[in-house]
Order: sequence, then C-alpha cells, then structure tokens
Amino acid sequence: MKLVLATRNTDKIREISLILCDLPVEFRSLSDFPEAPEVEEDGATFEENALKKAGSACAHTQEVALAEDSGLLVEWLKGAPGLFSSRFAGENVNYKENNAKLLSALKGVAPEKRTAVFVCVVALCVPGRRLKTFRGACKGRISLEPRGSSGFGYDPLFEVPEYGKTFAELGEALKNRISHRAIALSKARIYLMRLLESGL
Repeated sequence: MKLVLATRNTDKIREISLILCDLPVEFRSLSDFPEAPEVEEDGATFEENALKKAGSACAHTQEVALAEDSGLLVEWLKGAPGLFSSRFAGENVNYKENNAKLLSALKGVAPEKRTAVFVCVVALCVPGRRLKTFRGACKGRISLEPRGSSGFGYDPLFEVPEYGKTFAELGEALKNRISHRAIALSKARIYLMRLLESGL
C-alpha cells in the first residue's frame, strides 16, 4: 500500500515516516506530486485543516492519504499561537522567528504560568471511504530560553516537566514516543493496520 503524506515539510515527512516505520507501506509525500494543489489552511479547528489536506491529497493521487495539523496552545496567551503556530511571526517565517516572538510574548511571565499543550490531529482519507481523524496532545511549559539541538519548530522551547527537558533535548527516539504527533499517529496506526489486514 502507498501512503501519501499530505505535506511538503521535510521535517514532518521525516518524523511521521520514522514513527510509522514499522508499517509495511511505501511512503510518498506531496513532493512526489508536484502538480498537487496547495491547500489553504483556513479551517476553524485542527480537525478541519487536517481533513481538508487529506481529502485533497487523496483526490489528487487516488491513494490513501495522511495529513496532520498541529499547533502549540499557550495558556497565558489564551491559546495562541494555536492554529497559526507555523506563521505566528508572519507569513514565510522560519522556526527561529516564531520562537523569538513566543519568547517575547512571554517576557517576564513566571515559569509556573508558562503552561502549554501541543496538539496534533491526524486525518486519513481512503479512496471511497469516510475520512477519519485521530487526536493527540502533550502537556508541558514554555522554557525561558531555547534548549537542545534536535527536533524542529517550537521543540527547543517546549519543556516536558516529567523529564525536565525540552523536546529538542529529549532526542528523537524518546520524543517520537511521547509527543502529540506520536500519540495521534499511534491511534492512526491501528486503523491503518486494519486496512492492511483487510487487503486494501
């Protein structure tokens, strides 16, 4: 079975492929389909955005498509950056600029009030079948400064209290067991295994 990852983000492609590496599937991404349309992520929820991306990729490729939409919700900022996590500092910005804006927005806020949650919704679209979504979340807090060198996005700022380390300090193997994306994908894996067992 081919599984099309409905993204061109190389960091997400690598992470999803690693988390689902035990599945007997051939991973593809939108980078393999240059004519695939760009999808405007204008949904009101992570679910809406993920479903929109999965549906578009499935319709274009006629293969099973997996999309995800994720974001960081900071309690002090009333849930921001949320749906706008990838463009918190503006359009076409890099991870460092988003991190800098987040730290600036939390300047002077005490560590115990910097609580946050990472949310990920994975959507699966199978040709001729109803779309399905799977949600994962990981609670933590925003560190006072970036720490660690692995991961991407807000990983250097997202500290997991149980470990006293940021996602970027935990290392790939541990992060890919406990993260919001790992939790959502573990639920999606069960559904994918049923599809494979059914001979799809």
